[in-house]
This record gives sequence, structure tokens and C-alpha cells, in this order.
Amino acid sequence: MGQGIRTKGTVVAAVVAALWLMPAPAAQLGAAPEDMPTPRTADGKPDLTGLWSGGGGGNLEADAEGNITVLSRGRPCHPGQECAPAVNFERDSGVRQRMDPNLPIYKPEYWEQVQFLDVNGNLQDPHGKCYPDGLPRIGAPNKIVQTDTELIFLYANKNTFRVIPIDGREHHPVRSQDLTYYGDSVGTWEGDTMVIDSVGFTDWSWLEWPGYLHSNNMRVVERITREGNTFTWQATVYDDYLAEPWVMNPVRRTLNPDQTELLTEDLPCEDRDLANMHTRERG
Repeated sequence: MGQGIRTKGTVVAAVVAALWLMPAPAAQLGAAPEDMPTPRTADGKPDLTGLWSGGGGGNLEADAEGNITVLSRGRPCHPGQECAPAVNFERDSGVRQRMDPNLPIYKPEYWEQVQFLDVNGNLQDPHGKCYPDGLPRIGAPNKIVQTDTELIFLYANKNTFRVIPIDGREHHPVRSQDLTYYGDSVGTWEGDTMVIDSVGFTDWSWLEWPGYLHSNNMRVVERITREGNTFTWQATVYDDYLAEPWVMNPVRRTLNPDQTELLTEDLPCEDRDLANMHTRERG
């Protein structure tokens, strides 16, 4: 059973590796040449079909002495300058992950709970307990299959899939009232942009890892565009807990024309680590 089950320790290792990836500038994401047309379906809409990859940069590398230098907005010093950069200043990867200034703004009555979940995230995080990440935390799909009536999203994360009707129907009268991790979704075209509206969420998931909770009245709107071989995904979160809608950072990926299948199978998740957690550090 040991080789047929992916333990949460493996999940944490994979997550930590991903979290320490530096975001790449848009110019390095393999943007399409200007003369490359955007493929379109018979009805003239952009064809989103394909396996989409990229969106990250290189790993942090240690120097000859094994030290890792962390540059942050709080300590904007660079090697060679008079002020000392932060070298090995913190083991908790959460410090570095907090450097993104685009954070959800909560109403005052929920701030104490957000702070508690942030501090105790490694024990409270639903991801660590093998629950689905949910929307929007799962992010952009890795592969899309587009037909005249629906989009099929495939994610490498826990072999997740979503089937999204795009034939003009409204939200399902029953499923839109359910409490699920990915909600009830319907898609419509606004020009060349696919807009996906999702409702009917459980409040057991987080928007992101630091403890960004949400209510079961959350609504998520995803916007997807394709230009040439470049794919852009961006989500906006509307929720009773938020003081204003949260427009998440866009994710840009490049079509991988030489690959059509997700080559990795995500093994079942089984928590074996929570009982051994003794600090609040995230690896």
C-alpha cells in the first residue's frame, strides 16, 4: 500500500517546491509571435483546446557556501549594496509567499479569524487534510477540451476535472444550491473572452493557503482568453466576507503542441503527517 498511496508528506514536498518558484516575466512565458493567428472554431470563437504549461520560473539556488538570499519588498537590499540582504533569515516559506501585495481585503469582523488561520495554517489547511483545493485555489486548468456545448477542464492536481456548459443555459436549479468545492459553473462568450460564472460552494475550502476563508455564498468569475499560443486565466472572487471583490493575479501559460496528455497520475492522498506537526512553520 505504501507505493500505491501518495502521503501528505509527498504533497507537502511538491507544494513547497512549487511555492519557491519565482514568477516569470510575461516576456519569458513563450508568448505567441505577432503573426501567429488564434485558432478558431467553426462558429468563429477562439479554440481553447490544448495542454497549457508554464507560468513559473527557476528554483532558488544556494551560493557556494550553501546560503540562500531572499529579496523582499520589506528588505529591498541586493547583494553588493551597503545594506545587508536577508540571508537564511526565515525557514518558514510563508514569509516569502506573503510578499505578493495583491491580497483579499476582509471585512473587520472576519480579520481575527483570518489571522488565526494564517498562524495555524499547517494544521488548519484543508489541503493538508487531503480535501480538494476547490475554486479558485486550484488555479488555471492544465488541459482544456472544447466542444460546441461545453468546456472540459483537466487539472494535474488530484486528477480533478470540471465540465462547464457553454450552450447558453442558466445555472442548474439544484446543483447551484449545493455546497461543493468547485461549484456549479456556466460559461458564456464576451467577445473573444470566455467568462465562467460559478456558484454553490462549500465554505470548507480556502481561497489561498494563508487562511483566506470564504462563505458558502461565494461567487467566482473566471475569464479566459487565448491569443496565438498564449493562454490567460484570471479569477475574481465575490463574497460576503470580503470588503471588495478580489481580482486575483492573472496566470499566463503557453500551448504545448508536442503533448496532448497529462503524463503524471496523481496518486490518492492519505494524511500521515498532521499527528506529527509540532511547529507552525510551513516547509
